[in-house]
Amino acid sequence: MWSFCALHPLMLYAIAIAALLAMMLALASVTGNRRVGPARGASMNLPFESGILPVGSAHLRLPVQYYLIAVFFVIFDAEAVFLFSWAPIVRQAGWQGYGAVLLFTVYLGIALAYLWRSGGLEWGPTQRLTRKVS
Repeated sequence: MWSFCALHPLMLYAIAIAALLAMMLALASVTGNRRVGPARGASMNLPFESGILPVGSAHLRLPVQYYLIAVFFVIFDAEAVFLFSWAPIVRQAGWQGYGAVLLFTVYLGIALAYLWRSGGLEWGPTQRLTRKVS
């Protein structure tokens, strides 16, 4: 069981963070701008603070491939983080560490091959499969 002395620095840190957050919120509410009623001005109701009038709708329909590329980037960015953090301790990790990184890389490679084969990286127009009705 954890003793109070072992958790003392963690509790002190949590209290300091809570006090800092409370102070920042209090200062923001005291020093922040308050524009209500006619003092707001017409430009405050526009979507852009610069006063530029919007043209058309701000809602865009992005294709699903856009999100797939974003997810691929996050996945392989995380892979790079793991590999770069593993590289300095490669000798201390030994063969067990090498095997774990190799397994991790192979698993991501299999996932990429599956997504590639299933058409997750296709950007062009796709042909719909239609059945011939006789």
